[in-house]
Amino acid sequence: MNPADVAQSVLPLTSSDLSLLTLFLHAHWIVKLVMIGLMVCSVWVWAIAIDKTVLYTRSRKAMDRFETAFWSGQSLEELYRSLSSKPNHSMAALFVAAMREWKRSFEGSPQKSFAGLQMRIEKVMQVTIAREVERLERRLLVLATVGSAGPFVGLFGTVWGIMTSFQSIAASKNTSLAVVAPGIAEALFATAIGLVAAIPATIFYNKFAGEVNKQAQRLEGFADEFAAILSRQIDERG
Repeated sequence: MNPADVAQSVLPLTSSDLSLLTLFLHAHWIVKLVMIGLMVCSVWVWAIAIDKTVLYTRSRKAMDRFETAFWSGQSLEELYRSLSSKPNHSMAALFVAAMREWKRSFEGSPQKSFAGLQMRIEKVMQVTIAREVERLERRLLVLATVGSAGPFVGLFGTVWGIMTSFQSIAASKNTSLAVVAPGIAEALFATAIGLVAAIPATIFYNKFAGEVNKQAQRLEGFADEFAAILSRQIDERG
């Protein structure tokens, strides 16, 4: 890095011209790449946040509707027929998976022992819960990564910008505040963008992780209740 070239690219910026756009345009190209990358991450974080908010809201409403139908007194066979013909998620998927295993194991082979039927049904529901949790957690790792790495990436841009600023100061042999301030402002702008990306990502990650945990507990609670219902029916028919 040639100090003379650095000085020529940095010194035209004066302390009276410190708008955000000007700071970006006069920054070193490496600092510009850091800023652009962080801004892209910030947009990505908000896109994921909107998508997850819609997903979790729909999932909660779907669970409420299913529980209302399940505990309304409607027969399990009728509920299964109405749900098995269309794609399902959340509790409906859990119910359909358990009922499908029930029909395959119980109705398909009534002459056999059903000692392992309950274990198979519980295993099917555990696998379904794992798939649903994986669906709910998808892309949350992006939020965690941006939240943890964003400030450090911004700090890298700041350190590089300060190095560039000091080189320009050395090349110009002028240490007045009018010369120092613009370069420092450019460098700190990278850290600011890093925080703008990282703070919402951390907040959204914590919020969504708690939401996933609540929905997973709700699924596990329903699985336990449904397993108990099927267990009673197995005992009655066995």
